[in-house]
Amino acid sequence: MSRFKRSVFFLLSAALAAVFLSLPAFAAALHQLTVPPLGERWFAILIDNEQVGFYRQLTTALPEGGYRIEGDGSVRMKVMGFTKESSSREIYQVGPNLVLKTLEVEQTINGSKSRLSGKMVPGGLQIKREADGKSSLKTLKAKAELFPGPVLNLIPLFKATPTGKTLRVFSFDPEEMAVKEVKISVLGEEKTPEGQPALKLRNNLYPFVDNDIWLDQQGNTLLESVRDGLVITKAEPAEKLAAFISGMALAKKDLIYDFSLVRIKPALQQPLAKLSGLSAAITGYGDQIPVLSNGSQQVERQQGRVVITTGNLRKPSDTVPNQVAEGYLQPSEGIESTAAEISAKAREVSASLKTDQERVQALASWTAKWLEDSIEDGGSALVALNKKTGNCQTHAKLYTALARAAGIPTRFVSGLVSQDGASFLYHSWAESLLEGRWVAVDPTFNQVPADPTHLAFFEGNRPADLAPLVGVIGKIRVTILEER
Repeated sequence: MSRFKRSVFFLLSAALAAVFLSLPAFAAALHQLTVPPLGERWFAILIDNEQVGFYRQLTTALPEGGYRIEGDGSVRMKVMGFTKESSSREIYQVGPNLVLKTLEVEQTINGSKSRLSGKMVPGGLQIKREADGKSSLKTLKAKAELFPGPVLNLIPLFKATPTGKTLRVFSFDPEEMAVKEVKISVLGEEKTPEGQPALKLRNNLYPFVDNDIWLDQQGNTLLESVRDGLVITKAEPAEKLAAFISGMALAKKDLIYDFSLVRIKPALQQPLAKLSGLSAAITGYGDQIPVLSNGSQQVERQQGRVVITTGNLRKPSDTVPNQVAEGYLQPSEGIESTAAEISAKAREVSASLKTDQERVQALASWTAKWLEDSIEDGGSALVALNKKTGNCQTHAKLYTALARAAGIPTRFVSGLVSQDGASFLYHSWAESLLEGRWVAVDPTFNQVPADPTHLAFFEGNRPADLAPLVGVIGKIRVTILEER
């Protein structure tokens, strides 16, 4: 995790004053680790107590020995007039002693994308860099073992460094394409600011300011703090970060765009306008994560994957019972279908029409025209009606409220959609009951029915309803099985 923080916050060194804190004297010996903490961990990144990004790290043991460390993260920061947006995906393979063997790093910094691949060779680290359509190869000299940024906090525990001692190690910085010396001091046992028992370290990753780190006994990073809490990286449960991450993904913000983009293999052969049916296999979709299976699509869980079939490739579905349909006529959080203004607008747009199909089309078209697209969620349906702006979530909430007010059972759904035939992005739309069956309706793109690339995962617009997205974003892959 330290490498990502270093790349994200490097510009702080030009803006922050030096802070000196004397090292407390501790006498306790350090417990030695022989295995890094395995599994997945999530971190929130905050500046001045405002969340500005996230980081995810997954560490797994390799069959041949050593470990694979995968990290993904995005951050947008603005400090003292400096602005920086950074996203990265990194994969490191290290030996049993955490020494670097190979690396793959993709990073986007202020819109500039690059890809690095490297391996240790006699005398140094051989790096291939690809950016702006050009490729270069160079070897960086290394006088000692190199460690990737994500393991720096663990080295004192692997070496059983006693309290009061400072280690000198060398690490590769992907942003600067340089080998750097890092000093890591063991300060001793000290609780985190929230009172958790921890071992405290300090390193010199950022010039002129302290970088303090608190670890638990297993070597898990609990907290990192730059300049007494100005910049915080804090371990959080995935579900706690779900609202932040899912909201950014659905808004298609640059901050998370690279992380949430899902490439299609192979790319669609038919133009989206001509597509009438689709069958897609999704891998990396955990068995414990729910998937919407009773809507406008057919879902089959197979070993290691979920197959979703839409459009005219799917089998006919059962009709929805009346008692279930009635529940989708009621107002809900953010979908004020009984509000006077919503009801009046629904009557104005659809009362003169004869069929529910015509009403759905009219309400979806009106919503698409009424709301000006933005990357921010415009709020509840009633707020959006007055603000006249919002993203896909806003469109779906306003349409859902209007349709319910018009007597058409409708629900809010989220999942994937393709706009270019080569990739999927996260998106929200609606499903309305027509002749007893759910029909996908996209009021953002004014599609009734929505095109077959709409793959619905979850139902509901509340943060709790969208929380499972955090277990999907950045992990899944889509393979097209059939298109019609």
